[in-house]
Amino acid sequence: MTTIGQRSELVQIQKPADGYDDFGQPVIGWVKVIDVWANIVHRSGLETIRADTPTSIVQASIRIPAPAAAGVTAAMRVMCADGIAYNIKGVLPDRVKREFVDLVCETGASDG
Repeated sequence: MTTIGQRSELVQIQKPADGYDDFGQPVIGWVKVIDVWANIVHRSGLETIRADTPTSIVQASIRIPAPAAAGVTAAMRVMCADGIAYNIKGVLPDRVKREFVDLVCETGASDG
């Protein structure tokens, strides 16, 4: 079983804000779903061209405990304490022991 010591960073899972303000305008931004300890492993760094400007894209696997992943979808993001936002691209559960979930993530292309 994975211990909290193997999860090195407290992160926040966020979802897009859903609703309207007092003036009936859509709320734009993100809201907290849960704070959770995670292990972040960077897979690669890619260079791409966006609007004629080089952009760095970093891919990562973010492992969180299975109970904390209930309801997490690819429409959400992971926000780190240092301000780096990772867009969730996929949710991969541990089908054998059901102890953790790996979130396939990216940062850099759209700044989270």
